[in-house]
Amino acid sequence: MGPVKLIAPRRFADARGWFTETWSARHFEKLGVTTGFVQDNLSRSIPAGVLRGLHFQAPPHAQAKLVRCARGRVFDVAVDLRRGSPTFGRWVGAELTAENGWMLFIPVGFAHGFLTLEPESELAYKASDVYAPETEGGLAWNDPDLAIPWPLAGAAPLVSDKDAQLGALVGFESPFAYDCDPLTPLGETPLTP
Repeated sequence: MGPVKLIAPRRFADARGWFTETWSARHFEKLGVTTGFVQDNLSRSIPAGVLRGLHFQAPPHAQAKLVRCARGRVFDVAVDLRRGSPTFGRWVGAELTAENGWMLFIPVGFAHGFLTLEPESELAYKASDVYAPETEGGLAWNDPDLAIPWPLAGAAPLVSDKDAQLGALVGFESPFAYDCDPLTPLGETPLTP
């Protein structure tokens, strides 16, 4: 089980709809997620094709994230930025939807980004540290060395001016140390807490 984890919380459904626990420290600990979260965020993107990222916060305010799609559909990505990691610069990604309820746990040392695949998509995520703009960093979403196959269907994404200025992996000096847990593929079946 690698550092980035694809998780499918259990849903309890009946004729009225369904219920799920989106966070339970006791249940997630069984999956190796022992992060203390201090902040919840909600990102809403109105049109499809909005691309946000690839973002991170450096120490002393580095953030782990637990990401889920609360509405719509997104392609969510994590990129290994831990210096000395045998998987430095590699990425994993998954389609997160309100319907499937899947989550992506992204530990400290990874950049995060996502592309909205439907209009009115919302991404909800927990963060392990507060927002600290002075520690913000990122990489270009279209860096050829990362070669992320964003499902754009030939269209140009909607990117913020700030994200359009992010740099390349080449020459990037990572503030993150490798923790001896290489990035592994997410697999076809998410983990269940």
